[in-house]
Amino acid sequence: MDLGISGRTALVTGASRGLGFSSARALSNAGVKVCLVSRSTDRLSTAVQELSDGCHTIAADLSDPSSIQSMLEEVKETFGAIDILVANAGGPPPGNFETTAIEDFSEALQLNLLSTIEMCKGLIPEMIDRGWGRVVAITSIAVREPMAQLILSNTARSGLTSFLKTTATEVAGAGVTVNSIQPGLHGTERLTELYEDLQGVAANVPTGKLGNPDDFGQVVAFLCSEQAKFITGAAIPVDGGAAKGLQ
Repeated sequence: MDLGISGRTALVTGASRGLGFSSARALSNAGVKVCLVSRSTDRLSTAVQELSDGCHTIAADLSDPSSIQSMLEEVKETFGAIDILVANAGGPPPGNFETTAIEDFSEALQLNLLSTIEMCKGLIPEMIDRGWGRVVAITSIAVREPMAQLILSNTARSGLTSFLKTTATEVAGAGVTVNSIQPGLHGTERLTELYEDLQGVAANVPTGKLGNPDDFGQVVAFLCSEQAKFITGAAIPVDGGAAKGLQ
């Protein structure tokens, strides 16, 4: 299906591997010129080789506000304008109320909340001026159903979801959509690093299998499409039915 976004430009963070890379690849396959952002220059150089011509990489650290500002300046110099933002960042360390220090919350909020707000503040005004834009944030199914031992992620990503919902209602009339996707367990390198028995992990998913990162990327690309112009303010679970709540 033609998504109607060929020739558009996209900024994808956390894009050197995992769900961020799958999202970048899906957009590239749809004819979008993509700028991939990650802290690792080595992984970025490998990842961009799998994408079409016209893509670009920038090494940046989302935990550092000055690094984000430098990245935004560079991507605007390279592409002129960014039509699509896919905001993705790795999760903060695990912990619960008792074991998590107060200073840890500041770091988690910067990585998983404030970094996306900074990018939105830097890019959405220009999307409004052009009358077209797409923002998709990759959060976590933990926003819908908080997970034990992930108090930092639960807190930061829930705050981000609220920010995105509020922003979506304010910019919808300008042709800019703002959505988030809540991934469950997908077969990424990160999951392999965390668990030795992936079959056992998959058994806890109602579908009986882990999500395919490439399928996830296609969901992201669709939300960036012309066909998805009436979808905004949504927080969409992509989790194989894992979350038990009604909302």
